[in-house]
Amino acid sequence: MSSDHIPMKQDILTLDDIKVLVDQFYSTVRKDTLLGPIFQERIQSNWAIHLEKMYSFWQTILLDEHNYFGSPFPPHINLPINAQHFGQWLKLFEATVDQLYSGKKAEEAKWRAQKMAQMFQFKLEYLHANPTKKPLI
Repeated sequence: MSSDHIPMKQDILTLDDIKVLVDQFYSTVRKDTLLGPIFQERIQSNWAIHLEKMYSFWQTILLDEHNYFGSPFPPHINLPINAQHFGQWLKLFEATVDQLYSGKKAEEAKWRAQKMAQMFQFKLEYLHANPTKKPLI
C-alpha cells in the first residue's frame, strides 16, 4: 500500500462541521449564475441571519440537537424557482458535502437535501397549479 494515500475525510459530527458545510455551500451558491441572483435578491444584506438559521436547521436535522423552530417551506413560496433551480441547488449541496465530508451523516445530509428539494418542488408545483388553495406548510 502506498504511503501517500489520501486521508479519509471525517464525517459531519459537530456544529462546527455544519458551519463549515453551510458556509462553503452558500459561498458557492452566491457565485452561481442561476441561484446567486435569487438568493441575493431575497436575502440582500441579511446573510448572517440566514446562515445562523441554516446552522440551526442542519444541527437539528443531522445532530438531533433541536435548535431550529421554524417552518422551512414558507419563505420559498413566492420565489421564482422551478425544477432547474432545485436541481442546481441539490448538485451544489451534494458536491459541497462530498468535497468536505465522508460518512454516515454526510450521506444522510445528501439524502435529506434530496427529500427536501423534492417536497418543496412538489408543494410549489401544487400551489402554482391551484392558486386559490392555501399553502400546505
